Amino acid sequence: MEENKPDTQPRGMPKSGRFWKDQKSRFATVKKSPGLKTTFVEKQKFREDLKRIKSLSRELLEQRNAAKEAKKQKRKENIQRRKENESKAEILQVIKNPAKLKRMKKKALKQIQKRDTLNLKT
Repeated sequence: MEENKPDTQPRGMPKSGRFWKDQKSRFATVKKSPGLKTTFVEKQKFREDLKRIKSLSRELLEQRNAAKEAKKQKRKENIQRRKENESKAEILQVIKNPAKLKRMKKKALKQIQKRDTLNLKT
């Protein structure tokens, strides 16, 4: 029996300069030999196994996604709670005299934040 060898004719120098590369045949496919036929029962079993595997993988994916969503939600709640706690713990001082702002230095002005005064009363 002869081996399937590519053309034995000498080829020219490839553009890349890699003369040691073999020429590849295109679209190589795996063909079933005639002795490997499967029965209907085997095919049915194979299909059932495939369905079971796919459903298991789908369930695992859903569990992973649910865990991610729960983590995201928990993180959002933590951030919201942290913001609320920060706002409760703040010490506020209303500047009634705007001339003070002009006298302040840059470092002091960076620390000042504008807030809605209606929320202060509540």
